[in-house]
Amino acid sequence: MTYYEELAKLVLRIAVGLLVLLHGIAKILNPDSLGFIGGKLAEFGLPSEIAYAVYLGEVLGPLMIVFGYFARAGALLVIGNMLVAILLVHAGELFQLTNNGGWALELQGLYLLAALAIALQGSGKYAIRPD
Repeated sequence: MTYYEELAKLVLRIAVGLLVLLHGIAKILNPDSLGFIGGKLAEFGLPSEIAYAVYLGEVLGPLMIVFGYFARAGALLVIGNMLVAILLVHAGELFQLTNNGGWALELQGLYLLAALAIALQGSGKYAIRPD
């Protein structure tokens, strides 16, 4: 691997990890959001307590990604979180475009696919535990 490839992995990890982590911090600061998620889960016949798993995908996973500590596992947590978020909250927007012509789920899609890239390529050498 070249220096630039390793640096690119670090940039991707920091960008994805920090941006998803901000969503997790918002949920920590506003715990009422778990009630919304729990309500959506209940609509699907699932226990509302599963909503606490959002902390895995929006706090633990992103921290693992940023620090490069089992980054692939952290990316899998983010992927799972994004898939659940899309199914629970955004399923109706899956095939919609915005007024500007962008995909209605472009942010969710970007987080999902960037986490997939991290899961596939690993942390790189600039990590606490390089893959």
